[in-house]
This record gives sequence, structure tokens and C-alpha cells, in this order.
Amino acid sequence: MASNYIYNIFFVTILIYFLTINNNSLLPQANAAGGNCGNAPAASLVPCLGAAKNARVKVPPMCCGKVGALLKTSPKCLCAAILSPAAKNAGANPAIAVTIPKRCNIKNRPVGKRCGRYIVP
Repeated sequence: MASNYIYNIFFVTILIYFLTINNNSLLPQANAAGGNCGNAPAASLVPCLGAAKNARVKVPPMCCGKVGALLKTSPKCLCAAILSPAAKNAGANPAIAVTIPKRCNIKNRPVGKRCGRYIVP
């Protein structure tokens, strides 16, 4: 159990490192799904990783703040981050990740909008 936790921390650290130094679109789906989202959305949603893996995990307030801010500034980028290869490689489940805005009680979430093959509740 502890080794899994250490692996996740190590992976997220390496992920953030590569996202910040690589401007050649490490996240091609993020650019395709969200236009000019770049690499920032996936990296900024690292506090959401536990909640994106398990629907029973309480969403941390820091995650809710990041998701709320992203929905205000560029809602398409939230979908791009959820569907990104980086999120998938970190173990995020897109079907669970799209529920985070609702679990955060964000009022202006895009209810009924498609995010890939998933619908935002």
C-alpha cells in the first residue's frame, strides 16, 4: 500500500516536470479537445487525482477550487484535461472524473455537455 502511494507521488512529480518543460504538446488530446489549452490544465488538476480514480473519495477543496477556476476561464480545457493521456496514465477514470464538478457542488458546471463519450452530470 505504501509503495503504491510512493509510486503515485513519484509519477505525479515526474508528470509535472515533463509538463512544465515540454512545450511540444505532451498532451495532444488536450489541444484537440480544448483548442489552445496547452499542458497547464492537466498539471493544475493534480489535487483531483484521488477523486478522479474513486467516486467514493471526498473531493479535496483545493481540487474544487482549481476545477471551478478552470470552468470559469476555459471550460473546454477541463474536458481536455480529463481525457488527456497524462490523466489516463496517472490512473484517472474519465467516467468518474467528469463527476467532480457535481461532487464539488459547482453551480455553473456544464450539465449535460459531452466530454468525449462521457456526459457531465
